[in-house]
Amino acid sequence: MIYRNKFSILVSLLILYLSLANAKTFEKAGLFDIPYLDKFVHFGLYFLFMGVIILEHRYLFSNTRQIIIVALIPVFFGGLMELAQAGVTETRKADILDIMFNTAGTASAVCIWLFIEPYYKK
Repeated sequence: MIYRNKFSILVSLLILYLSLANAKTFEKAGLFDIPYLDKFVHFGLYFLFMGVIILEHRYLFSNTRQIIIVALIPVFFGGLMELAQAGVTETRKADILDIMFNTAGTASAVCIWLFIEPYYKK
């Protein structure tokens, strides 16, 4: 089971590290001065997370309902990471916008898969 989900596990561990790392780590790496860059990063990471889940299990999904149920995994994981930021770390805080962008990234990956799936199976 771990072998089949190895990339999903790697992406989730990356998200876990980035979510709970000290905020000063990212201030030092300030390469770009783009407003709300962190929101785009949240979107991209959860888009990647859901995309990897879909690609690892693309042959197991027989209908849209199954994909939507599986999409709850990254959504709840993102919510849990925001709660962990508020409760476990001292330099990070939870943000509802982060949860919204996590969910948007997950939903975008699902929508794109539902759009390209008929062409993929040909």
